[in-house]
Amino acid sequence: MADWRSVALKLALADGKIDNTETKIIKKALFADGKIDKSELEFLNELRKKAKKTSKDFQKLFMKSVMSNVLADGEISAAEAAWLRKAIFADKKVDADEKKLLKGLRKGAKKTSPEFDQLCADCKV
Repeated sequence: MADWRSVALKLALADGKIDNTETKIIKKALFADGKIDKSELEFLNELRKKAKKTSKDFQKLFMKSVMSNVLADGEISAAEAAWLRKAIFADKKVDADEKKLLKGLRKGAKKTSPEFDQLCADCKV
């Protein structure tokens, strides 16, 4: 049995970048059920980390997916904050899109954990 995740990663990253066409295909497949689960979010994060370049549409998809998944229950837990920290600091820097994401999460959350609050402080959000 083929490992769909591995095949999809190789196909999407064959040229080292994720363009708008690839983003549309990925979005259609992952949002087919109207939500992003943890496995799908991990897949997007892996694509983001391994790609040499991503389109603005992919960045928007990634941010929307994180918001949808993390805020599904209205709260940002310690585990979710740890996942966010790992994703944001994967490249050892915090960019403007990541700060915007944290601001959006903070605004959309009904409750945040101390770990998320510390992450925001560490990222100067």
